[in-house]
Amino acid sequence: MEYKTHMNWTKLMLVKDSGRPIIRKTRIRSSQDILDIYKSVKGYFETLDREEFVIIGLDGKNRTIFIHSASVGCLTSSIVHPREAFKMAILGNAASLIFCHNHPSGDTAPSPEDIEITKRLVEAGQLLGIKVLDHIIFGDDEYNSFADSGLI
Repeated sequence: MEYKTHMNWTKLMLVKDSGRPIIRKTRIRSSQDILDIYKSVKGYFETLDREEFVIIGLDGKNRTIFIHSASVGCLTSSIVHPREAFKMAILGNAASLIFCHNHPSGDTAPSPEDIEITKRLVEAGQLLGIKVLDHIIFGDDEYNSFADSGLI
């Protein structure tokens, strides 16, 4: 018996999200530079009533090449899997990444889950050759940088 299978060709595309604020391309030298980006779209993040996990992709000279929302969660958590986090990094040709998410409570202290997922993401990045530079948690007019705290 002969089986005929049909397979469709696929094409991956990056599409700019026109529903989000435009971010100026900038070189990232410190967590303060990420805070400046955050402040430039602060009105957007202030309206969020749940956690949103965002990925900032950087080129070889640490210039932003994309910002991507990888996950929108609930009030107290956002589920992120390395597969989703690095899909955009690979498609966007990122040399390195900075992960960010907000805590609607305003408290920027990392939860045990935040610490665990960051470890997994750093390990995945090492395997793929995409360096994770930082993971920043935003709260009420403050932030917590894993790199500044020595957690990365």
